[in-house]
Amino acid sequence: MMALKLTQENFQAEVLESKEPVLIDFYADWCAPCKMIAPIVEEIADEVSGIKVGKINVDEEPGLAGEFRVMSIPTLVVMKEGKPVKTIVGVQPKKEILNMLEL
Repeated sequence: MMALKLTQENFQAEVLESKEPVLIDFYADWCAPCKMIAPIVEEIADEVSGIKVGKINVDEEPGLAGEFRVMSIPTLVVMKEGKPVKTIVGVQPKKEILNMLEL
């Protein structure tokens, strides 16, 4: 399953009301490190069951980036029961991202 495009409009339903944990990738199209981590995020979306994976373009959704105090990208946030439980910033190996998901 591909990563969902998260927006202000669908954030409540897709993330805050989600019954399963959600991995959010905050990124921008111009960000080289974001492009490096994007294939890893997509692999996780395809391979890991029981979670949702979403992407938020910080240029298109500055309000959501602000709510999460995103200062650097890429920033990955794991949400569970509508609350952020883990955050990492910067390019990470797939193993580190998978470790974030072990809640």
